[in-house]
Amino acid sequence: MHSIKLVAVAGLASLFASQAFAEDAMGTMTMMKGGQVTAIMPDGHMGTMMPDAKTSAEMMKMAKPIKHCMMMITDAKGKTYMIDTSTKKAQAECEKMAM
Repeated sequence: MHSIKLVAVAGLASLFASQAFAEDAMGTMTMMKGGQVTAIMPDGHMGTMMPDAKTSAEMMKMAKPIKHCMMMITDAKGKTYMIDTSTKKAQAECEKMAM
């Protein structure tokens, strides 16, 4: 009887732990630091850098401000796509995800 209780408790603990790990695997949203540059490649990998003042000024000449929430998705083959979030419904979903 004691071993049945132990197995039940272990099963419940693993159930809760698996949910916690699943949430952790989703990743956390973090804000970029001032001056940080992030590159996203078509295969989904990303990189960041903190350029010097001269390089940053050159990059800002090419930059355009983001006007609304943006979403990316990667398919089963690993190719990354940008989701069109220009509609109000898509904006609401994007903002809900980013909260």
